[in-house]
Amino acid sequence: MLIGLVRHGETDWNAGAILQGQTDIPLNDKGLKQAAALAERLAAEEKVWDAVLSSDLSRARTTAEVIANRLQIPLMEADVRLRERFFGQLEGTTLEQREEKWGKDWRSLDLGAESDGDMRARGMSVIQALADSAAGSNILIVSHGSFIAQLLQAMCGNLKDQRLGNVSYNILSLHEGKWESVLHNCTKHLNTV
Repeated sequence: MLIGLVRHGETDWNAGAILQGQTDIPLNDKGLKQAAALAERLAAEEKVWDAVLSSDLSRARTTAEVIANRLQIPLMEADVRLRERFFGQLEGTTLEQREEKWGKDWRSLDLGAESDGDMRARGMSVIQALADSAAGSNILIVSHGSFIAQLLQAMCGNLKDQRLGNVSYNILSLHEGKWESVLHNCTKHLNTV
């Protein structure tokens, strides 16, 4: 079984360095072009994916729709467990605004953000459900940067934790009960955007 993990395309809030979290911000024009570039890459490569699954937030859902349509594969019902981290009071703010409001140590404060552990647990519940119900299938998941970073750590703890770019592409393979990284944080398809 293969699981693909793709971060959604760019939004205006990404471009403005505004923390989105679970606020539902749509793709901008660049984000739509990024999604199309990844879809073209996947269409040109050997067919791997049987279906696409996404978060219900529009930026991920639209990215997933572009890919599923181009590859002519099923788009599964959106799953709320694939949403980005809930950032509480931090959502809708820039780094400058966070430092102005809560100081340079804002990361150490309890501002209502979802914990890494909670996010990993909900992500792994999706992966386990797929392993149980779609074991013979390869599923491409479109989700969000912070969420995917935590999910990658939960599935493959030896991966370097790094910022995932918009429409970054990751592939994990289930081998003898363990997930192994096949491709990590690849954005070569963006050379055309």
